Amino acid sequence: MLELAIVGVFGLLAFHNTKVHDDEILGASRKIGDRLGKLWDIAHQGMRENRLLRAEKALLTILKIDERNAAAYNRLGILYAKQHEYRDAIDCFEIASSIEASPSSLHNLGLIYYETENYEKAAIAFEQALKLEDTLAARHIAYAKVQEKLGNEKLMFQALERAAELEPNKESYEILRKAYLDRGMQAEADMIEQKMKRLIIKSGKPNRITRPARRVVV
Repeated sequence: MLELAIVGVFGLLAFHNTKVHDDEILGASRKIGDRLGKLWDIAHQGMRENRLLRAEKALLTILKIDERNAAAYNRLGILYAKQHEYRDAIDCFEIASSIEASPSSLHNLGLIYYETENYEKAAIAFEQALKLEDTLAARHIAYAKVQEKLGNEKLMFQALERAAELEPNKESYEILRKAYLDRGMQAEADMIEQKMKRLIIKSGKPNRITRPARRVVV
């Protein structure tokens, strides 16, 4: 009987210790979560106020705590791009994409490759971004610009025409019209001009192209 009692006591102690351990883990997780939240606030505020060193320190601290935080790598890449530190920006966007491929990180990577005149890699990055999200005109326009640099006019026009289909507004039509004019395609340019004239502008303001999140090149 005593042995059973002793076993019961040890059982209660084990249960108590397990509960305490679980509570400690939960408490630690909350503290880490709170700290990460504060660090993100500092990073966002630093970016808004152009206090880039402060933002960088906050983001690097986030990555010390959570080394596979794709969002932190993506934001750090944007920060480096703002400072024209393109090699570091590319590293950050590549890491972010390897952890969690997202349209924004791949698009940002394409923008940096374009900025550094690495057009083939830019095209690949934009293509990967479009596979994940192809409903934004700005993504197709960026891809068209790369194809123009690579001399692929057919792909360029396909991308610009798709952008105009997705967002038939003055801005997307004007980009397409200018591309036609630059290549002596007057009839096609005139057709686009007629479409521009028929645009119904709501509230007296032209609709603008929707920009992808976390745009790098400003």
